[in-house]
Amino acid sequence: MQNRTVNLPYLALFVVVVSTITILIFSAVTPGPVFSPGTNQSSAVYDRVMKSGVIRAGYIIYPPGSYKDPNTGKLSGVFVEALEGAASNMDLKVEWVEEVSWGSMIEGLNAGRYDLIGTQVWANSTRAKFVDFSVPLFYSGIGVFVRSNDDRFDGDLSKINSSSVRIATIDGEMSAIIAKQDYPHAQTVSHPQLSDNSQILLDVATGKADVTFVEPYIADLFLANNAGTVRNLVIQRPIRIFPNTMLVPKGDIRFKTMLDTALTELLNTGYVDELMLKYVPTKGAFYPVDYPYRTEERPQ
Repeated sequence: MQNRTVNLPYLALFVVVVSTITILIFSAVTPGPVFSPGTNQSSAVYDRVMKSGVIRAGYIIYPPGSYKDPNTGKLSGVFVEALEGAASNMDLKVEWVEEVSWGSMIEGLNAGRYDLIGTQVWANSTRAKFVDFSVPLFYSGIGVFVRSNDDRFDGDLSKINSSSVRIATIDGEMSAIIAKQDYPHAQTVSHPQLSDNSQILLDVATGKADVTFVEPYIADLFLANNAGTVRNLVIQRPIRIFPNTMLVPKGDIRFKTMLDTALTELLNTGYVDELMLKYVPTKGAFYPVDYPYRTEERPQ
């Protein structure tokens, strides 16, 4: 009997071809995976809200987004009424279940004590690691405030970065962050984290500090009782801009999408503008969200 020599390269090619044809035939007759909305996405909050008909909201008292009547405990404000309006349009209700602090709000959200933070929170990169943000309802600019008769930094903010300059700050708050990031050579006159923002403006007004960084709205409240004491060097170009948003659980896409759609509807109908006029009569204190279109009369 003669020995047959097997051509190994041709045998390998034959195996590959047969395997490929088998896979193609199997794929053609085997249905692929069926994906439904929310597959591989966390939707615990969305599911609970849709089942109960209630959005449980944590909140922080911070004007103009939220106010609390000291006698009745009733909440009001731009964010409070926007969330309640959005919920009503979806045939849902809002329960304001817990007042929280800046330091504890994310922990409580991730622990499931509430479904969202329903009052204004600035979206930033640090918080983005742990939570998601709704669409913004308006933007906050941070002003650079000095004494009204102090012109040392007019036209050149880099002069603030000097060891002879004192910046009034609150520990852990944006004033301290800006001082550290932008003006590391300046001195700081610091206050504990729970201090009121009016204190750092008072430091500037009384000469204990030379400059500080706050929202113009906060400064307007201060100037109502301390007229002519401080002024903003960056009215047209704030030193920082932050979107004011609601916090939602990380990754709950269906809940965030539902909320964003309802809030966008309120923005586009002008309802949020009406709330801003109601609670922020001073022009220029905040920056509104622009409409997502343009016309011949309203160029981009």
